[in-house]
Amino acid sequence: MNDRDIMENVLLTTKGVCDLYMHGAIESSTDKVHQTFNTALNESLAMQDSIYKQMQGHGWYPTEQADAQKISQIKNKFSASC
Repeated sequence: MNDRDIMENVLLTTKGVCDLYMHGAIESSTDKVHQTFNTALNESLAMQDSIYKQMQGHGWYPTEQADAQKISQIKNKFSASC
């Protein structure tokens, strides 16, 4: 396993943890439990962002700028269906 594969696995695992914490916060029955899940979620989201930025810095998670015309087309498509 190379560094990129390891980082991809860490990113996927962190995203999964965020999902679990989010559902824990949604389903929590008390304010204290909700706050605990919410705090853990925010910390995990910050960690996910850091991992993403490191991967992007290495060129392992490239992103491209969305074309303004395509954005308008999709926006119009969904606003027309409402």
